[in-house]
Amino acid sequence: QVQLVESGGGLVQAGGSLRLSCAASGRTFSNYAMAWFRQAPGKEREFVAAISWSGGSTYYADSVKGRFTIDRDNAKNTVYLQMNSLKPEDTAVYYCAAGQPYYTNEYYRETQYNYWGQGTQVTVSS
Repeated sequence: QVQLVESGGGLVQAGGSLRLSCAASGRTFSNYAMAWFRQAPGKEREFVAAISWSGGSTYYADSVKGRFTIDRDNAKNTVYLQMNSLKPEDTAVYYCAAGQPYYTNEYYRETQYNYWGQGTQVTVSS
C-alpha cells in the first residue's frame, strides 16, 4: 500500500501561482511513477502531469504545458506540481496518484495508477 496526502491547494487570482505537494508513505516511493489528475465540477477526471520513477521523464497535458511543472524528491518521498499563469479553467480538485505505467501512453491513463490521494481544491478567480 501507498498512502498519498496532497497539500498546497487554495484560492488564487488568475495569473498567479500555486505549488502542490504530495507526500507518500508506505511502499518504496522511488518504485512508482507519480501523476497529477484533476476534476472540475461536472466534468470527468483528467490527466494533468506525470513523472517517471527516476524523474528523468515528464509528461504533460496540452492544456498545462509551459505553465505547470512536475518534479519529485525521492529522498523526501514527495512529488510537486508547480502551477504558474493560472487560469479560471484550472479550477478543480487536484489528485495525486502513484502507479507503474510502462509505455509512454500509459502515463496518461487513470487506470495505470493504483493509489490515489484524497485531493486538494484549487480555485482560480478571474
